[in-house]
Amino acid sequence: MSTIQAISKKDAMLRFRSLVHGLFKGHVLVVLAGFLITISVVGLYVMHPSWLSFVDLKIYDIMHGQGKPDHSTAIPVIVDIDEKSLALYGQWPWPRYRIALLLSALEQAGAAEVGVDILFAETDRTSPAELRRQLRKDLDVSIEFQGLPAALEDNDLVLANTLRDGRFNLGYYFMFDHDFSLGNQIQSTDCSLPVLKMATMMSPDAVPLAYSLRAAHGAVCPLPVLLNAVHSAGFFNSMADADNILRRAPLLLLYEGKVYPSLALSTVMSACGVKNAVLKLTAGGAETLSLSSPSLSRREIPMDGRGNMLLLFRGPSRTFTTISAADILDRSYDPEKLRGHIVYVGTSAAGLRDLRATPVDSRMPGVEIHATVTDMILAGDFIRRPDWAPGLEVVTIVCVGLFSAVLITWTRAVVLILPFLALSVGMWFGATWIFNKEQFFLSPLYPYIVLAGNFMALTFMKFWREEQQKRYIHSAFSQYLSPAVIEEIMASPEKLTLSGEEKEISILFSDVRGFTSISERLTPTRVVDLLQAYFTPMTRIITSSSGTIDKFIGDAIMAFWNAPLDIPDHPRRAVTAAMAMVSQLEELNKGFVERFDGVTIDIGIGLHRGMARVGNFGSADLFDYTLIGDNVNLCSRLEGLTKYYGLKILVSESMILDDENIVFLHIDRVRVKGKEEAVDIYTVMNTEEARLRHDELVRWNAAWEDYRQGDFESALRSFKKLFEEFEAKLYEVFLNRTTFYCDNRPTNWDGVYSHVTK
Repeated sequence: MSTIQAISKKDAMLRFRSLVHGLFKGHVLVVLAGFLITISVVGLYVMHPSWLSFVDLKIYDIMHGQGKPDHSTAIPVIVDIDEKSLALYGQWPWPRYRIALLLSALEQAGAAEVGVDILFAETDRTSPAELRRQLRKDLDVSIEFQGLPAALEDNDLVLANTLRDGRFNLGYYFMFDHDFSLGNQIQSTDCSLPVLKMATMMSPDAVPLAYSLRAAHGAVCPLPVLLNAVHSAGFFNSMADADNILRRAPLLLLYEGKVYPSLALSTVMSACGVKNAVLKLTAGGAETLSLSSPSLSRREIPMDGRGNMLLLFRGPSRTFTTISAADILDRSYDPEKLRGHIVYVGTSAAGLRDLRATPVDSRMPGVEIHATVTDMILAGDFIRRPDWAPGLEVVTIVCVGLFSAVLITWTRAVVLILPFLALSVGMWFGATWIFNKEQFFLSPLYPYIVLAGNFMALTFMKFWREEQQKRYIHSAFSQYLSPAVIEEIMASPEKLTLSGEEKEISILFSDVRGFTSISERLTPTRVVDLLQAYFTPMTRIITSSSGTIDKFIGDAIMAFWNAPLDIPDHPRRAVTAAMAMVSQLEELNKGFVERFDGVTIDIGIGLHRGMARVGNFGSADLFDYTLIGDNVNLCSRLEGLTKYYGLKILVSESMILDDENIVFLHIDRVRVKGKEEAVDIYTVMNTEEARLRHDELVRWNAAWEDYRQGDFESALRSFKKLFEEFEAKLYEVFLNRTTFYCDNRPTNWDGVYSHVTK
């Protein structure tokens, strides 16, 4: 081999190595991060923590609300014991003879089958025989009903005779561990319930029946005289998820080793002449329930492994044909709406507490759940979630993770957002299309997590490279600029302007009361020590709640929230920080008494929320990150008013929160110095303090309302009693003010007090 050939070959190898090095330079960590993130998300999917389960359920709700079922039979009809029915026929429970009249009317109208979503667990106490017995026992009074046939003496027998002659299904309730924890408010009863006639198909690795279905520990049943009169019955238990939203309905439950059907399943089987059912058990539990009859053909109902059926709601409340029970009893309805239909009798009346939260309606009557199950079975329209669905989701996670890792590795950051956005949108619409068209729920949650995780890996690599550049900038300019300005330049160069930005801010002003007299009692060194001992814990409270310390003005603190970072709940953080500062000061003062010769500190805090301009303000040579605006001045005025009212904290109306742990007490409606617009001011306290002072606060609110209405004489009497009893400066202020107004009644009174000093 010649020298020239050797040099050429060596050059080619060097070029190849340079090319390979260039391709993989800086990418190894990204590829490794993408792989590790993908594996981590798969592990997270296996653990499926509760907070992610909650998100998964909400995704299911969104998909559920985006589409409409392709099939609906319009066969289920609901007879509703609604507010109108209760208004016309009296409060619940109705006498059983009236229920019998209602069911007889449905039978005469030609209803194919009737499911009764009412539990008749106790004897009807309005029966004539029972009334006669109770009156004799309680009042020693004997009564007789003239013209009453013996057959109508017992309302339960009247209802039983009606049930015996028709196609009716009664409901009962199964109890579980959590029912017994309620102090046995629901009592288990002994009853002979109709068992589901069912065959079982089991795969070789199938989970036994005892572990496939939820097992009840007790039952509350209809009266035997009623239960023995019907040809079928079913339970009406509901099965809400952890967030109390109803997304599934149990079709089968296990009780004392036997399988029992739900009311909807029992009613459908009876209406369609289904004599037997076939339950398929696999490694995932109860997978499907098969029904067949000449009128129903074959229906294979998918279940979630525990005997539950995912619900595909037809719409919000009253989507199904609904007839008021009052109209049935009055015979003011169209019989054609009932003839040949499966009818469910239930209630939507709010007082009867049979309302359920669902993905499509927050207050859906429970009877509509039975109608939904019935319509799904008749239409063969189900949401499927077979036991192999988790495996498919894991495959999706791995594919998305590896694909996104490749994109991150080989795509420039400038154009990376486009394929990531396309992948994100495609996953959502793909999952939604599968849900709506195929009734198959494939969650995109974990693929989104792995996509976001891989995207964050690229961001981290970019951040790491930029940090190298920032170190160079810091080294180059550290001799010329202050560290604060350098950090601002490196973090956000675009914000390096004197104009700032306008945004909503929660502002806090805090000032030490009587600091001049404190300074006179201590040496300058001791004053500095006192301020440091006070400022340090106060500062930590503010910063730990994501607040920004603006500046220290002598003994005063100015702070704000929602800048430079956005804090969604910044008003709550500001209020809780102010309350924590007051509470912390009580503990600090115990130590100050010993350390500083009996000196203690009292503070006033003002809080306000509003628009302000925040940014780097000052001269072209020196500026600081702060905020300016009229709302800043208003907050400062509120802090000054705390001394006038004798309160620790004053907040404007803009700080009012819907928080069960914080109570806002209205104090006054004022015009502060320098402003024409009136503002309502409040003080804050925790719920425990408000509870202890409940009577006092009620009296204060009543007195202030009299004051606002201009009834100064009544307000004066109330404020005087409050001051005599509690000796608070707030009550003294209003006592003096109303005394003055009684003698010098203001004209055009609007309830606003104008403060002329700061």
